[in-house]
Amino acid sequence: MNIKFTKEHEWIKVEDGAAYIGISDFAQNALSDIVFVELPKVGTKLESGKEFGSVESVKAVSEIFAPVSGTVVEINEDLENAPELLNANAEETWIIKVEPDNAIDLDLFMSKDEYEEFCKNENE
Repeated sequence: MNIKFTKEHEWIKVEDGAAYIGISDFAQNALSDIVFVELPKVGTKLESGKEFGSVESVKAVSEIFAPVSGTVVEINEDLENAPELLNANAEETWIIKVEPDNAIDLDLFMSKDEYEEFCKNENE
């Protein structure tokens, strides 16, 4: 899967012009047992860098930030009843699907290797 990462621990994958957004494995590990995911409504306008929802675990609540501006065209409804899907496979479980306002330059985001290095440095 060709996904890229943000410094806020989200991932983004672009398919057929749509952006799928989720949280990284690093983020779900830090949160541990996820018990609730706050999802935006379909049609919500997102602004790059701004919060669009949150993930709640037994330890903490963490905001989720939009890596791109656009309109939410689909939410992963499975997460409403089974938020633990993010613990099981965070980097294959998308949270929202967005129709971006502009073409997405994936070079602005980190590769898996760059992201892993970033996480290592963040833990020091």
